[in-house]
Amino acid sequence: MTTQAVLLHQPESDVSDSSIQLTITQMIDEMIEQLPDPKHLTSAQRRGIIARYSSVLEGNFIYWMTATLIATKAEAARPILLDNLLEETRDSHPHMMRKFALAAHSFPTDKDALAVHEDLTNMRLFLGRLSGTQSLLTMAFFEGFIQKFMPFLADLAAAEGSTEMEYTDVHGVCDIEHTAGLFRALAIETSIDPIAPGTDIYEGVNLLRTLINRIVYYRSELAAA
Repeated sequence: MTTQAVLLHQPESDVSDSSIQLTITQMIDEMIEQLPDPKHLTSAQRRGIIARYSSVLEGNFIYWMTATLIATKAEAARPILLDNLLEETRDSHPHMMRKFALAAHSFPTDKDALAVHEDLTNMRLFLGRLSGTQSLLTMAFFEGFIQKFMPFLADLAAAEGSTEMEYTDVHGVCDIEHTAGLFRALAIETSIDPIAPGTDIYEGVNLLRTLINRIVYYRSELAAA
C-alpha cells in the first residue's frame, strides 16, 4: 500500500501514535528509494542538490526547531526540543553544513536560494502558525528523513572530490535519537492539545516533502524554459 493510500484510509482524528509513525516511516522510505544514483548525475546536478540543501538547512533548521518549541504547549515535551537545540547550537551544526558545502565546491549562490524560495517560504509561514502538534510531526519527519538522506548526500560530495564528511557522519547517527525524541514529544503534546477535527495533521509534512523534492529534482534549465 502506498503512503497516499494509507493517508486516505486514516481520518486525522482517529490516527494513533503508532499509525502516524508508521506512515511517516513509509513516506521517508519511499522518498529515499526514489533518490537518483549520484553516479548517474552530472557534476552540476550533484553540486546543485548540495547547494540547495545547504541553502535550506544552514539558516533554517534551528529557526524551525525554535518555532516548534514556541508552538509546543506541553511542558513535558519542551525539554526534548531544548536538548535538540542545545546540540545544534553547542556543536555548531550550521558550521558543519557550511564546511561540507564548501569542501564539495557547492556553496549556495543566489540562484540556488531562489530555486527553493517559494517552497521554503511556505514552510516558514506554516511554522509561523504555531500549531504544536503539526509542527512536532513535521520536524519528526524531517529528522527521520535527514538521517536516511545522509549516505546519499555523502556520495554526492565524494563524487565531487570532497573528503569533509563531519556533517553527514554526525547526522547519520544523532538524528536517530532526535527522531525518537520528537515522536515522544508529539505523543505528549497530542495528549494535552489534540488536533482539531478536520485538521490535516500531515500538512507541514507534505509542505516539507515538496521542498525536499525541489532540492533534489530542481532543474534550472527547465525553470528557464
